[in-house]
Amino acid sequence: MDMFTVVSAEYARNLSPVTLAFVGDAVYSLYVREALVLSTDYSTGTLQKLASARVSAHGQSGLLEKLLPLFTDEETDIYKRGRNAKKATRSKNASVAEYNRSTGFEAVLGYLYLTGRYERINELLGIEAGDNL
Repeated sequence: MDMFTVVSAEYARNLSPVTLAFVGDAVYSLYVREALVLSTDYSTGTLQKLASARVSAHGQSGLLEKLLPLFTDEETDIYKRGRNAKKATRSKNASVAEYNRSTGFEAVLGYLYLTGRYERINELLGIEAGDNL
């Protein structure tokens, strides 16, 4: 398997929403880290603190407030599956509701990434960048 392998929407929909969130977590983390590195000249310690605040369940839950009304019906379905999925772990630093919402958000990103919808990821996450990431 190669990097950036694109799968069909049907294949991605058949993956566990927690699996989609696993991929989406990495997608969002890389997006935030890249945006910070390209827009600031902070030390790696400061970059880590800034990135952690944004990729936390609490930070993702806040961003989701802006994005949820923009989701397509398909994205909303994926979000709800991720939000409602039974998870093996719990967040130490976020409420259950924030953790569930962030899992839904990450599932959407994972789905979009695996199906090759990179422009849609940029469109959605560009809203955060517009707020000066």
